[in-house]
Amino acid sequence: MSAPAPGRAPTLLDSFNYAFEGIIHVLRTQRNLRIHFAIAIAVIAAAAALGVGRIELMALLLAIAFVLVAEMVNSAIEGAIDVSTTSFDPNAKLAKDVAAGAVLIASVTALAVGYLVFAHAAAHRSARILDRVRDAPAEITLTALFLVVLIVIATKAWTGRGTPLRGGLPSGHAALAFAGWMAATYVINDDHRFLISSLTFVMALLVAQTRVEAGVHSALEVLYGGLLGALITLVVFQVLQ
Repeated sequence: MSAPAPGRAPTLLDSFNYAFEGIIHVLRTQRNLRIHFAIAIAVIAAAAALGVGRIELMALLLAIAFVLVAEMVNSAIEGAIDVSTTSFDPNAKLAKDVAAGAVLIASVTALAVGYLVFAHAAAHRSARILDRVRDAPAEITLTALFLVVLIVIATKAWTGRGTPLRGGLPSGHAALAFAGWMAATYVINDDHRFLISSLTFVMALLVAQTRVEAGVHSALEVLYGGLLGALITLVVFQVLQ
């Protein structure tokens, strides 16, 4: 959008357009904000699916807005500092660190709010499905993990890329991590199911992220591996229960 003519104050429509341009620019240039947006969409969809109450939905929306605003302010501060200095300045670094700390506090708060909102609803709805295999023996878990490894090796042999646990399609690390998450979700008892499932899911995501960050796998390879591991484990538990 072009700037207003000299001497003319921006109209209300101009102000809205500038605001939207700022949001779009940050989305295009800042990976972290894109991640936050994706998580926000997933959280809102999950809230609608689980039918959370009005107060709980308000808490989720406020937490989401808190994180997004903090991330955008952090980006604005970093941009302003980068323009104002061309050499290393301890105060500039400190300002960036403080802004990043604000994002961290917002994210941790949003995570806590999300857990408190979803813990009861998700645990209640999933209990009916998972109760059937709560006491599944360890042999089923080992069978699922072993089958995941075999399919990963077979897929890499078929594509001719990578080694069993390094490079190629799919990501073996991601497959095993998400297979472990699915197995933990099935075998844990009711009292701690949601908590343990959430923790193992986060750890699986971190494993997948490290494979992408290290340049060993692409995002598609990690996504395929994660889906492969989770789905195979799900099928094994359903068949062998």
